[in-house]
Amino acid sequence: MRAAQGTCLRAGLTGLGEGRTNLNVRPISGASVGGRSRGRNKRLALIVGGLLLAVTACGGGGDPDSGSAKGKGNGGSGAGAAESKQSEAVVSIAPKTGATDVDTSGVLKVTAAKGKLTEVVVKDAKGTAVPGTISADGAGWTPSTHLAAATKYQVHAVAKDAEGRTAAEDASFTTLTPENTFIGNFTPEDGSTVGVGMPFSVRFTRGITKPEDVEKAISIKTEPAVDVQGHWFGNDRLDFRPEKYWKAGTKVTVKLNLDGVEGRKGVYGKQSKTVSFTIGRNQVTVVDAKKHTMKVMQEGKVVKTIPVTTGKPGYATWNGQMVISEKFTVTRMNGDTVGYDGEYDIKDVPHAMRLTNSGTFVHGNYWGGDAFGNYNASHGCIGLRDVRGGYDSSVPAAWFFNHSMIGDVVVVKNSTDPTVDPANGYNGWNLSWAEWTK
Repeated sequence: MRAAQGTCLRAGLTGLGEGRTNLNVRPISGASVGGRSRGRNKRLALIVGGLLLAVTACGGGGDPDSGSAKGKGNGGSGAGAAESKQSEAVVSIAPKTGATDVDTSGVLKVTAAKGKLTEVVVKDAKGTAVPGTISADGAGWTPSTHLAAATKYQVHAVAKDAEGRTAAEDASFTTLTPENTFIGNFTPEDGSTVGVGMPFSVRFTRGITKPEDVEKAISIKTEPAVDVQGHWFGNDRLDFRPEKYWKAGTKVTVKLNLDGVEGRKGVYGKQSKTVSFTIGRNQVTVVDAKKHTMKVMQEGKVVKTIPVTTGKPGYATWNGQMVISEKFTVTRMNGDTVGYDGEYDIKDVPHAMRLTNSGTFVHGNYWGGDAFGNYNASHGCIGLRDVRGGYDSSVPAAWFFNHSMIGDVVVVKNSTDPTVDPANGYNGWNLSWAEWTK
């Protein structure tokens, strides 16, 4: 560095000697110099001094070990210094990286101090992201759903301080592997087409004591869009339906995101499944127990009226809205299974469709004689004229069976029995919307 300064000085002096001023620098004797010479020499000394200052600046100035050159070279003051500072924002992730046996709810949190979060990404090993929300003040992020069990997650979080400088943090952890689990058995089946009265019903293999968490893990989307709400029957059954019967042609998609949900203390869901089904044509059938008639309506218009027999005195048919849940071409009906011990045992009942869990059916009847359209003679079921073996497709029971599907609605009115229990089959339509959503 000093050699360079010396070179620069010689170059400057040479230039001085070759310049137009043609200055001649030589020793001056103070005793022999007159006033004019002293004035000229003073001016010359000032000029030379200024040149020497310029030469010094050309060399960079100062000892390289002193730090003075270093201060100007790296922006020791001003914008350069601000840019070189680290962000003041501090990102914290819980649980700490490497943690295992992490609970699937309530543990994962990301926070920022002296700054605001701008990005939080949480993914499992398959790249599936966990949705979440950054708070309005940017101080925290929380997941909007639970985590899956026995799963490794990666977390990446970024925050900015007041100067816009970023700080980032990464972590990874693994959730617990539960010892006790549950699933939900559901209906209707994936890919099926059902009637306008069919709810989406889930029966859990364990009693649920955290219903809100379980219900939150089941999402339903429809096309066209309609509000769908859930209702619990006891602690092991959850049904979903809209306020009114489904609109024909509606496409329904259900996501069961139960994996990792703690349904009861120490018992976690292990199910992750998407189910889709379609609502078929609109068919609602109205049975008048006094008139002994059945009116089959499609899209609100009566397409057929059929004479029927319903429950006789002491065995009256339930009133209310009931949904067909099963269909059997032929089935056995034994009074012993429904509390009517020894009263009947018919091994070949044709064209039978279940309306309640307790044993109410609409079915073919080949033993009823002239009861159809005239009087009530059954043990609570709705009977239609049929032939033994059900081979004749022209009889009323066969026609109704062939024109019905699971999820169709059968409404009974003017019976002497009370309204059917909404939990007795898929008959939640007997609850008002206010009762259903309460």
